[in-house]
Amino acid sequence: MPPACGPEGQEGEPGPGGPSVPLAVDVRGRGIRGVWKRGSSMNMAEGDTLISVDYEVFGKVQGVFFRKYTQAESKRLGLVGWVQNTDQGTVQGQLQGPISKVRHMQEWLETKGSPKSHIDRANFNNEKVILKLDYSDFQIVK
Repeated sequence: MPPACGPEGQEGEPGPGGPSVPLAVDVRGRGIRGVWKRGSSMNMAEGDTLISVDYEVFGKVQGVFFRKYTQAESKRLGLVGWVQNTDQGTVQGQLQGPISKVRHMQEWLETKGSPKSHIDRANFNNEKVILKLDYSDFQIVK
């Protein structure tokens, strides 16, 4: 878990309302400054924390079954969300699930993809801790 932060976001100093923990974390699991909630429990194992993250993958990712393989890998990991092609030739979507599974999928999106794809890079944005999943499965959006 990221370290506790005080009212000014100083690590290791609990605020007057008790320890503060981030509502959002970056892709490396560090708290994003300025997005904090007081009094949240810090006892939950990191692997049990549910997160949501948006992604966009650049490279040769259209016309190579990238969405189908993304859906299959996400379902294999037990993640929910969606994936779609963009008019700019990228693939974008959202992942939701336990942080450890989302981290695995982020690595897959950055380095593996479908067999005929060529990934230049993957961007991850709007990562946040969530209390419940917004989706019941992983869908390909047409």
